Amino acid sequence: MAVGRPREFDPIEVEDAAMRLFWERGFDGVSISDVTGATGVNRRSIYAEFGSKERLFERAFQRYLAGPSSYTAEALTRSTAREVAEAMMHGAADTVSGEVPGCLTVGEAPGLAEWRDETVHRLAERFDAADDVPSGVDTVVVARWVAAVCQGIAIQARSGATRAELHAVADLAMRAWP
Repeated sequence: MAVGRPREFDPIEVEDAAMRLFWERGFDGVSISDVTGATGVNRRSIYAEFGSKERLFERAFQRYLAGPSSYTAEALTRSTAREVAEAMMHGAADTVSGEVPGCLTVGEAPGLAEWRDETVHRLAERFDAADDVPSGVDTVVVARWVAAVCQGIAIQARSGATRAELHAVADLAMRAWP
């Protein structure tokens, strides 16, 4: 049995570089050639490790969720529905106004629409379990409102809004909390 050559690159470094590229340019704005240029890893090795651009995006996206976008999972642990919504909006303001303006999740890529919808339903379930949402309030609508504010904050960051301005938007939005 022939032994293959040892891997000459760290897949995590490629995932990190790809995450940044997808975050900056969107899925359609990134080619495998861009990834090879950013990492120095040749196309053959990238395809051998990741299989396709879509699979590379999936792995880069998981790194994004565990890293820069971890505020989403953290927000769901807050005590009240209001605190969840506030943590989502302010977490978005912090993340999207950082080194890379905007948000990886606001765009068109395989699986993003489904992920956004799942996030809305996870928020709605969390709001349903909370004691501070008035009866009769449609928690799915409230969750979509929170998601829309977060996505709008990301778009404003991409357009040049400052972190302070984005936090002011989050504060203003929270005044409409039911």
